[in-house]
Amino acid sequence: MSDTPNELKYAKSHEWARALPNDIIEVGISDYAQESLGDVVYVELPDIGDSVTAGEECCAVESVKAASDIYAPVSGEIVEVNSSLDDEPELLNQSPYGDGWMFRIKASALEDLDALMDADAYENQIAD
Repeated sequence: MSDTPNELKYAKSHEWARALPNDIIEVGISDYAQESLGDVVYVELPDIGDSVTAGEECCAVESVKAASDIYAPVSGEIVEVNSSLDDEPELLNQSPYGDGWMFRIKASALEDLDALMDADAYENQIAD
């Protein structure tokens, strides 16, 4: 069974969102998503300063099995990316909720978080 931290919010497309101070939202992919992808070999991160819209593609992940688009769980501006993933894309597999975070968004609408699932709802979705 996948690990699904209760303090995070989850998108149907398997991204997670962690609220940080100052309306910053940290984003990554769920443990379920990284397990489904298999060994991640490349991460295409967004550029700092990019505007993103909740539910729209903003970057991609490639694994030995497939390539997968990553969607912004909230709208706003990319303020930081995890450049460690350039040299160590496997961090997405090893620590999806820790060192494997992907990018941070300065949220323009925190209510976007309300549209995301809590851990229980996400667990129900991936169990189907």
